[in-house]
Amino acid sequence: MTTIEVLERDVWPDPGPDATFLVTRCTQLRHKPLAEFTVEDLRIMLGQEIGVSALLPRAVDVLLRDPLAEGDYYPGDLLANVLRLPDAAWSSLRVERERLTAVLTQLLAVPPFSDPDLKPRDPDRLLRDAITTFVGGAEKQDRRRSVRGRRRAG
Repeated sequence: MTTIEVLERDVWPDPGPDATFLVTRCTQLRHKPLAEFTVEDLRIMLGQEIGVSALLPRAVDVLLRDPLAEGDYYPGDLLANVLRLPDAAWSSLRVERERLTAVLTQLLAVPPFSDPDLKPRDPDRLLRDAITTFVGGAEKQDRRRSVRGRRRAG
């Protein structure tokens, strides 16, 4: 049974009765078999940047099938947390990032994300802006790799 706790070889102590729901839930999820994680479990843990190396590939698999997969809050809540992860989280997941970028590029082309009149605080606009930033960051990395490759070849 593979868990985050087993993978990280780090046992967290019981948070105690005064702990917040989030602290208690994250501690519980560190004991949960990875194969049993739900969209909501992935959303919570990635939102807290816990177990990212084990959970991000699983989250990407979910998002490739359904980019707006929904935990307990709103369509796209898992995606929103994945898009907030630092670039370093993707360092060993170049292919996965490219695949997700392709799916998200297609998503940007259809309503509601293609609507230019989305209000600044509209959840779809906020998610669209995050997707655009992510897609732009991936394109920048591709250009840098291409330039480095040409320098080595030349």
